[in-house]
Amino acid sequence: MEPVSLVLLVWILSAPILLVFWLRNRSQLKEKNIALEEIQERFAPVLSVEQEVITLSIEVEKLIEKIETTRKTYSEKRKYLDELTSQVAIYDEQLAFAELGVYEPHFDFSDSEEYKDAIKHIRSRQKDMVSSKRATHCPADWTVDGSRAKGQTMVNRQTRLTMRAFNNECEAAIANTRWNNVVAMERRILNSAKAINKENSSMRLDISDDYIALKLEELFLTHEYREKQKQEKEERTELARAEREEKKLLAEAKAAEKEEKKYQALIEKARKEADVDGLTDKMKQQIEELESALADAHAVSERAKAMAEMTRSGYVYVISNVGSFGEEIVKIGLTRRLDPSDRVKELGDASVPFAFDTHAMIYSDEAPALEAALHKEFANQRVNMANFRKEFFKVSLDEVERAVETLAPDATFFKDREAQEWHETLARRNELLASKSDNTLPAEI
Repeated sequence: MEPVSLVLLVWILSAPILLVFWLRNRSQLKEKNIALEEIQERFAPVLSVEQEVITLSIEVEKLIEKIETTRKTYSEKRKYLDELTSQVAIYDEQLAFAELGVYEPHFDFSDSEEYKDAIKHIRSRQKDMVSSKRATHCPADWTVDGSRAKGQTMVNRQTRLTMRAFNNECEAAIANTRWNNVVAMERRILNSAKAINKENSSMRLDISDDYIALKLEELFLTHEYREKQKQEKEERTELARAEREEKKLLAEAKAAEKEEKKYQALIEKARKEADVDGLTDKMKQQIEELESALADAHAVSERAKAMAEMTRSGYVYVISNVGSFGEEIVKIGLTRRLDPSDRVKELGDASVPFAFDTHAMIYSDEAPALEAALHKEFANQRVNMANFRKEFFKVSLDEVERAVETLAPDATFFKDREAQEWHETLARRNELLASKSDNTLPAEI
């Protein structure tokens, strides 16, 4: 077979195979081209690094601008919120107390009657200012239809409306003032004057600063007058309690004296019987017992007389109540009762859930001075810094013991807290919790 024929035969036989191979490669190439186009389309923005940097930079600038705008808007709105809160605080008692601070007294009168007289004097001065037309001032010389008289009539009418509005606002503030809103009521009066003056700005009509000051002075006087009345009421209550104790001391002194006379009479009777029948051992023992009882009765009688006659003698006590007030809260007080434990029992009555524990009961001929010294020692630890009649202090028993050792070296101090009812209550609560808890393990989890 000739070579040409052989080549031709091979080409004819291999042509279908080559055609199939070509078609197959063409299909794969087309698929790869489609995939490449998809990838190019998908990552087209990333293909240009410079373009991507420019795009991101623009986005960053937009974000920074947005942040600055947000900050500026927040600052403006926060300022507006603070202004609204300040205005609302004037009318909201709780906000007023928190936002506007604590009132500091402006006057120092000795009793409520002096405050009452001062209020009357202030109101008289206000009436004088109104009647003499000094409560407001209007420097402009107004005319209406070319008439000064009509202009003055207009000013007088507006002045009356102004005073009526301002006085009504002040009367409402003064009538509603209390310990927790007096600073807010002061701001309310000042804001009222400011608002009314703003409304009258077109007429150049203003409320006099002196008149506003008198209204504020009336507000302060009224508030302090009411506080003084409360203080005087508490003082009367304390005085009544002291008088009751005084009467009780006198009664106890009489009872002790009577008891002493009774033992004295029994001893005299026993001695007379001994003179008649002879002194037996039994009678001698009886006389000795009576003499011992007489000595005790005499000591009680003398102490009762001394406490009834001396206003400075008494007992300074240190007590605590862990169940009612918690740890490190002690009460340091004074009582002039012959049996000071009566006062402790009285304090632990129905007003508190648990009884007090007594840590020290110190008798002193200068009891008020000793009590004052202990109070001064722990002045910064007072629980109630507004009312010094509440004699509770947040202080440890170790600190109180050291103070007592310094101020009353001979006194006995007990640091133990019995708190029996409190501990029994805790035990019962623990038993109740234990009975309710289910400690059985589950069959499956």
